[in-house]
Amino acid sequence: METKKRAVALGLFDGVHLGHRAVLDLALEQEKNGLQPAVFTFNPVAVLRKSSGQNGYIYVHFDKYRMLENLGFSFNIYSENFDEICGLSGEEFAENILLKKLNAEIVCCGNNFRFGKNASCDVEDLRRFGERYGFSVQTAEPVKINDITVSSGEIRRCLVNGEIEKANIFLGEPYRIYNTVVHGNEIGRTINFPTINQNYSKGQLVLKYGVYFTTTYINNIKYKSITNIGVKPTIAGKRTPLAETHVLDFSGDLYNRNIKVEFHKFIRPEMKFSSVDELKEQISKDIAVVREIL
Repeated sequence: METKKRAVALGLFDGVHLGHRAVLDLALEQEKNGLQPAVFTFNPVAVLRKSSGQNGYIYVHFDKYRMLENLGFSFNIYSENFDEICGLSGEEFAENILLKKLNAEIVCCGNNFRFGKNASCDVEDLRRFGERYGFSVQTAEPVKINDITVSSGEIRRCLVNGEIEKANIFLGEPYRIYNTVVHGNEIGRTINFPTINQNYSKGQLVLKYGVYFTTTYINNIKYKSITNIGVKPTIAGKRTPLAETHVLDFSGDLYNRNIKVEFHKFIRPEMKFSSVDELKEQISKDIAVVREIL
C-alpha cells in the first residue's frame, strides 16, 4: 500500500468545467496540509457509450489529462479500465481503490456522486465506508451561474445548440479542439483558403454544424481563424464530421502536429452552396466578419 497520504478527487471530469473544478480545488487545497492531491477518473469512452449527439463526451481522455495536469495534478492522475472496475461493490471500491491503491485520507466529490456496481452507492455510503477505512469525505456545492447549475449536461446542451459563448462561461475557458492535423481532400487549397483538418473521436460530442470564430495556437503564437464544423455538404460524397480551420495570416505545413483551436463565437450554420464559387464568396464574407471581431 502507498505510504503517501492523499486527497483524492473523484469524478468523470469529462469537461473539467467550473463544477468539476470546485471538486478538484478541494483536493488541491489539502496540499497545504501535507496531503498529495490526486484524481481518480475514468475514460469517458467507457462511461458514455453513445456514439454521438448530446450524450457524447466533451473532451478526449488525453486532453482531459493535459487539463488536469495544468491544474496541478501532474503524476497523480489515476484512471482504471472502467470495464474492470464497474463490477466492484461500493465497499470493494472504498477498500481496494481508495484505501489500498490511493491511500486516501480525504476523498472529494460532488454531492450527487455515485459509485459501486450499477451506481448503487451515494455520498452517504461513501462517508460510511470512510469511517471504516480511515478517510473523510468532502463534497463541493453545485456551482451556479445566473441560477443555472454548471454541469456537463448543460454544457453539452449549449455546445450542440451553438451556444458557444455560454458554454465557455460554464467551462471556465474557451471550448477547444486539441488534436492531430490530418489530410483532407484539400478543396480549401484549390479556392485559396487552405485549412487544417481535425477529426472528432468516436463517442465525442460534436458541436452544432456551422462556422465559428476561433483562435489557433501555432508555435505559441495565437492567430485568428475560422472553423467549420460539419460534413462539407457542398462537396459530393458522405463523410464524418470534422473541424476544418482556416488560419488567418499564416502559411505552413501543420500535418501530423497537435494543434489547439479555441472556439469563441458561432457565426452561421453550415450551408450547402450551389457551386464552389458561391462557397468561396461566403468564406470571404466569414473572414471579413472574423477580422472585425476584437
